Amino acid sequence: MTSARRRLAPEQRRAQLLDIGARLFADRPYEDVWIEEVAELAEVSRGLMYHYFPTKRDFFAAIVERESERLLEVTAPDSTLPVEEQVAAGLDAYFEHVASHRHGVRAINHGALSADADIRAIVERELDAQQRRIVDALDPPDGERELVGVAVRGWIAFVRAVCMDWLDHPSIAEGELRELCLRSLRGMLGGRLD
Repeated sequence: MTSARRRLAPEQRRAQLLDIGARLFADRPYEDVWIEEVAELAEVSRGLMYHYFPTKRDFFAAIVERESERLLEVTAPDSTLPVEEQVAAGLDAYFEHVASHRHGVRAINHGALSADADIRAIVERELDAQQRRIVDALDPPDGERELVGVAVRGWIAFVRAVCMDWLDHPSIAEGELRELCLRSLRGMLGGRLD
């Protein structure tokens, strides 16, 4: 007996499709994910799938956009905390996000389209926002702002790489991972993080 299709509001259906796609794209290369399979898992027609996302690339970009927005939300700083505590809290939120959204995080960082100009633009906006948050919290003198910005951007790349490895080898405790990342930032910034 075939299960009856559930009627969802458009925003719920779109979110459902993105959830399914994020899982599939995280577990398989881009080329191995089929729109037909997403539609089947969501119990919708291919036509409805294409109504929401005209191409597979558009679908992938929407997943990247949503995961970037989620990440910015969960890592929003608490400006009442000292800078190092803000960074530590942001790391904790990032680690939790990575652990609980591993599929979406992998979709952002891996795959054939990770070099696509539109997808790179989404990722760059997120990285720019994270960099700006940290540099603003550090509040370096004008003459050092650019150098601090470069160091922070490099550190963000380090954190992202460490977390991708952590997904594949989760035996490292989050506390150890946080301390590794904080030590790295302290080393890059000297006494500016204090």
